[in-house]
Amino acid sequence: MVHVIAVITARPGKRAAILERFRANVPNVHKEKGCIEYGAALDAENALAFQTKWGPETFLVIEKWESMEALKAHAAAPHMAAYGAKTKELIAGRVIHILSPA
Repeated sequence: MVHVIAVITARPGKRAAILERFRANVPNVHKEKGCIEYGAALDAENALAFQTKWGPETFLVIEKWESMEALKAHAAAPHMAAYGAKTKELIAGRVIHILSPA
């Protein structure tokens, strides 16, 4: 299994626009062979006092894939290229962590 945590930071005021496009693409990703989990997450409101927030322009993409091959296929999928083209100008930064279970 492969875990992915993608930290997406939007240009000021553009997070909602990116999330709209992200949510529209989620059904395509869920249909991919090897996709176990794929979704966006935001800072929780009214969380514990020790929470460190990402901030109003950032969201995380939480992913689980059956294998590295499935993740590679996902990265090369045409719908991901289309999503990237639709959001490219809205994104200020992106950091992707690819992890193995410990």
